[in-house]
Amino acid sequence: MGFEGGQMPLQRRVPHLRGFKSLSPTRFTVINVGELEVFEANSVVGEEELLAKGLIRKKGLPIKILGNGDLSKSLVVKAHGFSQKAVEKIETARGSTEVI
Repeated sequence: MGFEGGQMPLQRRVPHLRGFKSLSPTRFTVINVGELEVFEANSVVGEEELLAKGLIRKKGLPIKILGNGDLSKSLVVKAHGFSQKAVEKIETARGSTEVI
């Protein structure tokens, strides 16, 4: 790039994009802890059970449990990822988490 005849140079016309954007980002199906209240106490909650209750739309995407809401039942939750708050809330309800 050189002199462009008095117009704004190309490197200043194009906005600078900061950071890195992955070409294949991991997209999680997000479920909040409060949504798990639909299950019976002491049950195992996995991908099949979430699909049967309509909490996820399709099978195959990784599932992440977030900590929004309250849980009063003891559940064994199997998912691909958990937030720290979600793990705390599940364990205070005497449940357990399992990363698959």
